[in-house]
Amino acid sequence: MNFLAHIYLSGDQERVMIGNFMGDFVKGKAWEEFDSAIQKGILLHREIDRYTDDHEVVIKTKERLRPKYHHYAPVISDVFYDHFLASLWENYHPTPLLDFTRSFYEVTAHYDDVIPARAQKMLFYMKRDNWLYNYQFVEGINRALTGMSQRTPFRSKMEQAALDLKADYESYKLEFQAFFPKLVKHSESFLKTL
Repeated sequence: MNFLAHIYLSGDQERVMIGNFMGDFVKGKAWEEFDSAIQKGILLHREIDRYTDDHEVVIKTKERLRPKYHHYAPVISDVFYDHFLASLWENYHPTPLLDFTRSFYEVTAHYDDVIPARAQKMLFYMKRDNWLYNYQFVEGINRALTGMSQRTPFRSKMEQAALDLKADYESYKLEFQAFFPKLVKHSESFLKTL
């Protein structure tokens, strides 16, 4: 899953949300350097990634993308799933998406001393262009994937992925809808173990 899902799956625990958001930027055992709530968020992030990567529904999505996108298929499927979370937001959260994203950005401003520099740099652009809100639009997904494509060292073709999303939209949507409630339940259970 991509950023919106990670933030959403943190619930209303602010420090867990920050840890979950910055999980990709904390490598190896570096998570141990943070306070316990941030640690929970980082560990939750890793568990969400593990569960998602191994789930049969997500594997089906990735396999559809793999012939064209090869090892970028998991990245694209994560972004596609964030698109469906954003576009179907009212089914999953009572707070309007625009309010939810603004609230998240406000929270991050209190954690400049915690969020790693690389994550801060990305967060600047995320806030400026409100990626999380714009994920609900195929054009927003296209911008995100095109930006990622420009930053990859190899030819990824990710700038073409929005066209594939549109071409097989209902199949991807059904896969997301089959998978996401299971991820929510798993994440809630995992948090209780920490």
